[in-house]
Amino acid sequence: MNEVRLGVIESRFADIVWEKAPLTTAELIRLCEAEFDWKRTTTYTVLKRLSERGIFKNDNGTVTVLISKDEFYSMQSEKVVKESFGGSLPAFIAAFTSRQNLSDDEIAEIRAIIENMKRS
Repeated sequence: MNEVRLGVIESRFADIVWEKAPLTTAELIRLCEAEFDWKRTTTYTVLKRLSERGIFKNDNGTVTVLISKDEFYSMQSEKVVKESFGGSLPAFIAAFTSRQNLSDDEIAEIRAIIENMKRS
């Protein structure tokens, strides 16, 4: 995948596809017209752009997902950690928590994730 980031509108568009896929391009055009007041050509342009990035596929009028929403945001998060924190997850967590306290539930959830990683 060339470009991992999505703009605000691309993100909202992607959410529609992730939620409804597989769907026909006709359905997607109707959804985008209702949500964004787009013309058919705008929907096709954005779909083509995200398909070129390897996120979705338009195959004979059926739009399918190539990369799930969870996988996409996981890849985006990895890129942020790599580019901004030299790949150091502890540095990212330290920066994230320096201005925002974690709740006891969040700490417990993070500990559970780490424990599950140790068992894998």
